[in-house]
Amino acid sequence: MSFASQTPDRQRAIARALGVEPEFHVAEALENRVNFLDRLLESTGKAGYVLGISGGVDSLVAGKMAQLAVKRRRERGQRAFFVAVRLPYGQQRDEDDAAMAVEYIAPDHRLLVDIQPAVDAQHDALTTSGLLIADSATEDFIIGNVKARQRMVAQYAIAGALNALVIGTDQAAEALMGFFTKHGDGAADLVPLRGLTKRRVRALGVLLGAPARLITKVPTADLESLTPLRPDEDAFGVTYDEIDDFLEGRPVRDAAVSTILKQYDATAHKRTEPAAPPPDR
Repeated sequence: MSFASQTPDRQRAIARALGVEPEFHVAEALENRVNFLDRLLESTGKAGYVLGISGGVDSLVAGKMAQLAVKRRRERGQRAFFVAVRLPYGQQRDEDDAAMAVEYIAPDHRLLVDIQPAVDAQHDALTTSGLLIADSATEDFIIGNVKARQRMVAQYAIAGALNALVIGTDQAAEALMGFFTKHGDGAADLVPLRGLTKRRVRALGVLLGAPARLITKVPTADLESLTPLRPDEDAFGVTYDEIDDFLEGRPVRDAAVSTILKQYDATAHKRTEPAAPPPDR
């Protein structure tokens, strides 16, 4: 019996835990998520949403849904706005894609916050403290996570100033692989893409009429300076199609299942509350 054939129960359990539905109807999914964004402002009393726009399909789709939701509220005579924030580290390598995404979303407000001064200051402070880092690759990885966390610091500062909520772009494929920075892009007030595989996010992009170049763009976190624009799939060791097939209950080759499950288990701490001792009594 193959390795993959022994894991269907766990495959289904993981998909359920990450909110992936067996069936997907793109128009219904879009309406449900825009309604969610609309209702959440009503229930929280917040004035709007803030989201960092990277140039990738996840922030593209999440941002457009947020803009649709606040527009819907304004049509009912309620105050609401969406702020799209560009958060480059110096000069962004895929600047044209990020600019195209913002133009497509057409947000109410646009901000650009260069995180490089803050990230470099943190790096200098760590170095001055005497911290010893094993090698340049480890240092690059650590500073990559500082970049992700600094982007969220900026978004929460903006949200605090404007009485708004911060949108996260977590979706099921990245949640499965733990491919996000804890307390960085993994921190947010809401995650409207939760439960969506990568191909389902792209399907929403198609329905929304987003630019094809951004929908089909090779996904990259682009956090590490030594490997700029490194494709996510290169870091995963499996493809997004294989990850999506796993989550959607389709057959997946044994080697891919093994890689996915190992990564899911290794990153469990990212999907749980902070560890704490048991009750004293």
